[in-house]
Amino acid sequence: MRTPSELRAFMKQRRMGLNDFIQRLATNSYACKHPEVQSILNLSPPQDAELMNTNPSPPPSPSQQINLGPSSNPSAKPSDFHFLKVIGKGSFGKVLLARHRTDDQFYAVKVLQKKAILKKKEEKHIMSERNVLLKNVKHPFLVGLHYSFQTADKLYFILDYINGGELFYHLQRERCFLEPRARFYSAEIASALGYLHSLNIVYRDLKPENILLDSQGHIILTDFGLCKENIEPNGTTSTFCGTPEYLAPEVLHKQPYDRTVDWWCLGAVLYEMLYGLPPFYSRNTAEMYDNILNKPLQLKPNISNAARHLLEGLLQKDRTKRLGCTEDFIEIKNHVFFSPINWDELNAKKITPPFNPNVTGPNDLRHFDPEFTDEPVPSSIGCSPDSALATASIKEAAEAFVGFSYAPSMDSYL
Repeated sequence: MRTPSELRAFMKQRRMGLNDFIQRLATNSYACKHPEVQSILNLSPPQDAELMNTNPSPPPSPSQQINLGPSSNPSAKPSDFHFLKVIGKGSFGKVLLARHRTDDQFYAVKVLQKKAILKKKEEKHIMSERNVLLKNVKHPFLVGLHYSFQTADKLYFILDYINGGELFYHLQRERCFLEPRARFYSAEIASALGYLHSLNIVYRDLKPENILLDSQGHIILTDFGLCKENIEPNGTTSTFCGTPEYLAPEVLHKQPYDRTVDWWCLGAVLYEMLYGLPPFYSRNTAEMYDNILNKPLQLKPNISNAARHLLEGLLQKDRTKRLGCTEDFIEIKNHVFFSPINWDELNAKKITPPFNPNVTGPNDLRHFDPEFTDEPVPSSIGCSPDSALATASIKEAAEAFVGFSYAPSMDSYL
């Protein structure tokens, strides 16, 4: 059981991005003496250097950008929205609850600073997030993108507003979930991951912070910034990315990895739902990495044999023996742990969720962390760029995000 101080430290670490985390780790002389940590910090440039700031590639030219054509909503602008509350924060900006001034609909608007993205060479990730969102409009457990647009200094994602709270928020309040509830959530998560894999997309950053509950209590997977596109069934990638507690052994070993990395993460999330902490967790990060790589999985006896068997299959350190390595999602859905689940009814949202967030409406923010909602809405969200942003910087930013603006054709919603 976590003490309040442990929980605060745990949450603070969990909110950190991996790059910031590694930089902090590098300043910790004790941790750096651990051979596994030294190995991780001494990363050679990966084959697709998306996250590493070592040997960064120059900003892509407009001709290299993914361009799906001119936006069918070219008039969209920040002043179309009344920004009400901060409901999330990230490395490059904020997520705000906003109401459209014309139709009074509520949206989650993700506002990203181009300057911060360009500084960290993250253009690929932002475009990847947008491209993945474009493919996800038809799945019940993935957040939907309504449209996107840009100003000279900011990018705007207009997303479904989901206000049942992060799974992480509910988990830290309740410590752990009973097995039927954990089964329901992990089934909906697995369905979403299986759908992404069918599109040759590996998610790579599954964790309770990226799993939301909608107003009825169904899972909604969000934040596609670390997704890797175009990974064929037997394809691999090698970028060192993810969240420390959930890094699979092959990622830590700097080996090529495939879509089974998502099934490892599903196992880690299921373990955390049942036990209250991620598997192999330690407040000492060097020790945690060593545990992930070398410590055998230990399961307390307070779960069913089916849950035990599933966790052993998903948290198999050798990815070639991991559950899902041969037939991907089919192996997961056919596992005995999920035998009570009717998958057709699950995907049709015909199974009543085990927990109802009981939100009264869009203005009900009880399930959002006060760390976010207590923050004042920045007055700059709908403003033109700061005069300090040089014309050259604006031009560079504009060229880096050619093709970002998007609005779906009308038949996308039919």
